Amino acid sequence: MNSRILLALTPMLFMTPAHAADCDNATDQATMNQCAAQQNKAADKELNALYQQITARLKSNPDSKKLLVGAQRSWVAFRDAECKFSSAGVAGGSVYPLIYSNCVTELTKARVEMFKNYLKCQEGDLSCPVPGV
Repeated sequence: MNSRILLALTPMLFMTPAHAADCDNATDQATMNQCAAQQNKAADKELNALYQQITARLKSNPDSKKLLVGAQRSWVAFRDAECKFSSAGVAGGSVYPLIYSNCVTELTKARVEMFKNYLKCQEGDLSCPVPGV
């Protein structure tokens, strides 16, 4: 390697990497937006894990599984449209990602609770679409 290039890159070896956002003490809009996105990602991850558990329980009932897939697609479309609408007042502004992400996170958390209830169904409960274990 050329010694000039090595010399030029040496200071980069001692630079500290970017730290994760301190969400508890966020004071600027960019950090608040980043924190909201992280919360959204965590809620979505939990939702997806529960969705996988439900689809596993429905493996012997392809009709119900198909209904779940359709319902989930419709729910995602609703969630995204609702949050786009509810954050329309700040569209184009620096606060938009925060408002939109918070909306998506709250609706996702509500869906998570619904999925958790589905997974608590007791065997023989005819009002529950997910068979108990």
